[in-house]
Parts: sequence; C-alpha cells; structure tokens
Amino acid sequence: MIYKNLTTQHWISLAILLLAIIIASIHPLEFESYLLHQIGTVLMLIMLLICQKKIGLSYPTFLLYIVFLLIHVSAAHYLYSYVPYNDWIKSIFHFDLNQAMGWQRNMYDRFVHFGYGILLYPFFYRLFQVALPHLSPKALFLISLQFIMASSLFYEWIEWWLAIGLSPEQAENYNGQQGDVWDAHKDMFLATIGALFTGLMIYWKSTQAQLTAK
Repeated sequence: MIYKNLTTQHWISLAILLLAIIIASIHPLEFESYLLHQIGTVLMLIMLLICQKKIGLSYPTFLLYIVFLLIHVSAAHYLYSYVPYNDWIKSIFHFDLNQAMGWQRNMYDRFVHFGYGILLYPFFYRLFQVALPHLSPKALFLISLQFIMASSLFYEWIEWWLAIGLSPEQAENYNGQQGDVWDAHKDMFLATIGALFTGLMIYWKSTQAQLTAK
C-alpha cells in the first residue's frame, strides 16, 4: 500500500530515529566529523519526507530507509571506524566475529555501504517507477542498480573533496579508510552487491505478478 501522509507507524519510526540522533549526539568521538556525517542525515531525511508527500511510498520502503539512517547515525557517533560491534557481539553471544572472519580492521563502514544498497534500493526503485512509468521491470531493475552504483561513486567523490580541506588526522577520522587504499572501491562494490540482492528479489516479485495477471 502506498502512503502519501504520515500514519502512526511512520511517526513511531521517526521518533525512534530522533531518539537515536539525540543519543548519538552525546559525546561523539570527534564532534566536527560527527556534524559532517549528520548533515547528510538531515538532507536524506528531508528527501524522504518530500518524496513521501509528493509521490507516496510503501511503509516497508519508508521503514528500510529509516533503518539505514539508524545504522548511519550509530556509525557517525563512533566515526565509523570505531564502532565496537565486535565487543557487542562478544558480550552478547560470546563469539569473536573479527577473529572468526579473519578481519584485521573494523568492518562497520563496509556494513553501512552494503546497507545503502540493500536498504535504499526500494526507495530509488519507487522514484524511477513514478518518474518513468513506461519502463519494464527489467529496465527499472537496471536503472535502479546503476543509480546505486553512480551515487556510491558520487559519495566517494564528496568524501575525497571534503578530506582535501581537512588535516590528515581529521580526513582519516571522516573517511575511515583505516589505511586501505582500496577502501572506496570496496565500499562501492558492497553497495552494488546489496542493491543486486534487493533488486533481484523485487524483479522476481514483479515478473511473478505479471505472470499471475496473465
């Protein structure tokens, strides 16, 4: 079901996001870098609410978008590179994920980029579905996937441009490369994989609906 107005469930989701932002704003590791990340949060939230009002979104699409912002807000508090996810997992499940996977770096930033593809694909799909209603499910799948790839590239360009004006320490805190020269490439790749996962599910569902209609 497509909603253009905010319902109770939408307001609850937004309230949870607001609470997360308030909590994340309490003593972040590096306040200037935190603010840079949260500017992106505000801009993305504005875009979500405008699209909700103008074209309408299903609640699952809206919720997945909010989930991504929650992941991003948590990462911003810890500058992405220092999210203690492995400590949380060891505390709750008594399992060392980093050791089991052989990871030598903090992988939370990779998780966020993967989440960008897997969680925001339905939102971009809806935008193209409304803007280009004549497109087939296959064409919508491809253009949404390509947009995820292109926007991931554009984000890495923005990070690079911002880092130029920062000190080396501030740039590292903001970008979170952790010494990996291929960091941007891997981030874009994971966003693409995430988009492929969700995109193929939506494409399969669309084709099945077409077959049922026939």
